Amino acid sequence: MADFKKYVCDVCDHIYDEEEGDEESGIAPGTLWADVPDDWLCPECGVGKDDFIFLD
Repeated sequence: MADFKKYVCDVCDHIYDEEEGDEESGIAPGTLWADVPDDWLCPECGVGKDDFIFLD
């Protein structure tokens, strides 16, 4: 079983969960953060990946 991680938006607190992906953006469940396209935007507030922080 994969060790999926979560990342939180530093602006709006939206959580990207690798296990769930982002269906609205076409990011399949199980997509690792490193494999999320660099131009992906937070579905809640529209900021980029640089504004997300790894959740321990």
